[in-house]
Amino acid sequence: MPTSNSFKKLQGFLRARVGQAIRDYRMIEEGDRVMVCLSGGKDSHTLLDILRHLQRSAPIHFEILAVNLDQKQPGFPAHVLPEYFESIGVAYRIVEQDTYSTVKRVIPEGKTMCGLCSRLRRGILYRVAAEEGATKIALGHHRDDLIETLFLNMFHGGTLKAMPPKLLTDDRRHVVIRPLAYCPEPDIARYARYRQFPIIPCTLCGSQANLQRAQIKQMIQDWEKQWPGRTDSLFRSLQNVAPSQLADPNLFNFQDLEERRIPAGEPFPDDDLGSALEDQFNPTAHLAIEPQWPQSGSLETTTLPASP
Repeated sequence: MPTSNSFKKLQGFLRARVGQAIRDYRMIEEGDRVMVCLSGGKDSHTLLDILRHLQRSAPIHFEILAVNLDQKQPGFPAHVLPEYFESIGVAYRIVEQDTYSTVKRVIPEGKTMCGLCSRLRRGILYRVAAEEGATKIALGHHRDDLIETLFLNMFHGGTLKAMPPKLLTDDRRHVVIRPLAYCPEPDIARYARYRQFPIIPCTLCGSQANLQRAQIKQMIQDWEKQWPGRTDSLFRSLQNVAPSQLADPNLFNFQDLEERRIPAGEPFPDDDLGSALEDQFNPTAHLAIEPQWPQSGSLETTTLPASP
């Protein structure tokens, strides 16, 4: 375990953000059995590492089961994760299922396989969660993933949605949690380098990278360089939605606004709507609101190790 001050600062920062996300969305409760899905990448390794720390220090008891899906991709180092799980003493299960052959058969050569691969993997993991009696399924998506998904859906799907930090699956049988939802990707990458996790690359299948997501990621990174703090501001927007300022009639009743209109000369009514309207037209009302996030979108650290 690294002992430098910069590592300790980074570690404390990420642990605090994970703990805050767990509290804000009530992700983990007393008696939960949390199935942590490990791909072998930096994000899922960091997630397992931080949850294991919180398991020891949390005021509640919960179990952790690490699960890896071996999809039989060519060159997949099947020994790496079992050896790592054994070395840290965590309960684990390796699931072997050849989804690689299925994807190769269905997806034309040269096309990205990520979408179908992800759907097949998700279905298998849901089945395993039921078999293992898991009450929560923990995934390693971080703050930047949530923001990128927001723009992907806007640009290519015509919908205003992202990845929620906590999700009830469509069949209502599983609760999916994303404890890294408040964690910036650059800090996760630094943490993984410090901890020297046994990283398994996500390119063993030979599939093209998701070019649309890569373009969105580059766009956001460029914004962050030009306007530091922009990424945190984007994430705050996911937590501060104003349906009345959008255009979805399923979320807000635009048709009956006339019935709620206040005649000229009458005071604001003494109700929640009246208070909200009064704040809206009070130019100093916002000064009483404390900001939820620091201005910096990423923890600044000093000397950091190079990638192994």
